[in-house]
Amino acid sequence: MGHLEAEFTSEPFHGEGAPPEHAVRARAAAETAGLHTDFGPLGTSVSGDSEVLLDALPAIARAALDGGATRLTLRLQQPGTTVEPDEAEPGSVLDGIVRRVEAELGTRLSELDRSGKQRAVRLLDERGAFQLRRSVAAVAEQLGVTRFTVYNYLNRDRHVDED
Repeated sequence: MGHLEAEFTSEPFHGEGAPPEHAVRARAAAETAGLHTDFGPLGTSVSGDSEVLLDALPAIARAALDGGATRLTLRLQQPGTTVEPDEAEPGSVLDGIVRRVEAELGTRLSELDRSGKQRAVRLLDERGAFQLRRSVAAVAEQLGVTRFTVYNYLNRDRHVDED
């Protein structure tokens, strides 16, 4: 079956400080299954062999709920799959902002390396892109990363600005 990626959030969020027990337990269950994890303030991304990941999902859900989660949201996808922007809305505000950032960076968002993607997120944030409805998901798809990666990039930049 190949490789698979998943991202999950467990609620309630606790904001600043130590991550909540339900998030820590869910991550531990994923790591115990041998999955690669990217733990962030708003969720966790995991990837690995499709069969391993699918078999681990019940344990991840159980761990989150046993740790006090009141809700668990899950999204699965094949690695590298992105949804192209809706051609029915070629003049959308977000599309315009993204195209200007791509022009400034000299390439499409999907072709950037990690540091380039972080810079693109910073530029998009400075231009107000993330004030628009559903913009994080749309930008994540164009970057070829998860929503949580975009949130992590935003969170890192905001913490650096506070220092």
